[in-house]
Amino acid sequence: MKMSLKKIAGAALLSTALAAGAAGSAVAENKILLKVPVWFPTSLPALGTSPAWVAKKINALGGNLKLKIYEPKKLVPPKEMLEAVSKGQVNAGYTTPGYNTGKLGDKGAIFSAVPFGPDAPEFLAWVYYGNGRALWQKTYDDAGFNVQSIPCGIIAPETSGWFSKEINSPADLKGLRMRFFGLGARVMEKLGVSTSQLPGGEIVPALQKGAIDATEFSMPAIDKRLGINKILKFNYYPGWHQPATLFDLIINKDTWNNEMSKAQQTIIELACRAVMTDGLAMGESMQFDTMKENAKAGTQNKYWSPEMLATFSTKWDEVVAEAIEVDPGFKVIWDDLQEFRSNYKIWNEWAYLPRPGTVRK
Repeated sequence: MKMSLKKIAGAALLSTALAAGAAGSAVAENKILLKVPVWFPTSLPALGTSPAWVAKKINALGGNLKLKIYEPKKLVPPKEMLEAVSKGQVNAGYTTPGYNTGKLGDKGAIFSAVPFGPDAPEFLAWVYYGNGRALWQKTYDDAGFNVQSIPCGIIAPETSGWFSKEINSPADLKGLRMRFFGLGARVMEKLGVSTSQLPGGEIVPALQKGAIDATEFSMPAIDKRLGINKILKFNYYPGWHQPATLFDLIINKDTWNNEMSKAQQTIIELACRAVMTDGLAMGESMQFDTMKENAKAGTQNKYWSPEMLATFSTKWDEVVAEAIEVDPGFKVIWDDLQEFRSNYKIWNEWAYLPRPGTVRK
């Protein structure tokens, strides 16, 4: 089909106008530098490398959006990060809601890790294609924080504790002073453990000084970086308290809504989705070598007995019931997650092979 000269000229003019408009839009776009204090040192695999990975990829694009990562305590103390971002003292931060339960309530920790809860595929399904993300953002909003939350990292299961002795019954836990994260700490407290949520860098000094007797922190490769395996001999699995752990990039809402373009917001969203894959793959790739090395050096890997896992699960049910009674907002999030999980269970039971049986000592 032949086009008339008039139509060709018209098309050319439209093309020129669109190009000019795009160029004008690009020129009008604000130059944004997100200064991002992080909770974990960037030397820690998956935990710390994820925000650095996001910054590296975005900065490589060479556009009007840049990220600069600040190591813990270099810009604002980690515990002050949420309020600092909300007030605009810094325009972004990298954290996880489970470290902000004092400000968000226990319901905030659901968006970090859920004891006996979803592993990574199921968790991401709820966050991205269920109501998880909307409820995550609402939790910040309802608590009065002026931040936009972008899910921005996930790690594989953690181990559930390093101890100086074998733990064969609930009685062996009673009286221990232990570093423990998130909602799982509530479970341990019900079993007579005194818990604290020390930052990673303070764990080994606390163990050396006798301030704590036991600890959990993360996956074997990360725990080894901290030197926990040099002090405590018995490492317990599975990570019932953290089958998967999510993190988020928080950005001041005024910056997000009023200063950033839709294109810049999209770049952030895409980079954060991409780092989900990188962080999970990295975490899964490096644990087996560390476990072999630890075993050669004297670490004894232990798998909780069915009786101990049942005890943890029963106490977790108690924690949930109490949290619902104290905070109706917890119930809203919990019920939504449970409804999603009850539906996912159909797929999970039919679609996947059972994990191969192994002999555990």
